[in-house]
Amino acid sequence: MAKVKGEIVVDIERCKGCEVCIAACPVNAIGMSNEVNSKGYHYMQAINDKCTGCTNCAIVCPDGVITVYRVKI
Repeated sequence: MAKVKGEIVVDIERCKGCEVCIAACPVNAIGMSNEVNSKGYHYMQAINDKCTGCTNCAIVCPDGVITVYRVKI
């Protein structure tokens, strides 16, 4: 069976930094940025390459700002 690797893309201007996605990630692949967006919120970003493409972060995001892409490796 092929392994799947994921890539997390966050719309940083719409992210409010609620951190719900951090709790939902089983492999700790997403975290809080040190930077802020134009609204003054710290936004979420991929922090390593451990993403498995499970989409948990995108599913729980209340604002729908996370997109997960899956690639077979």
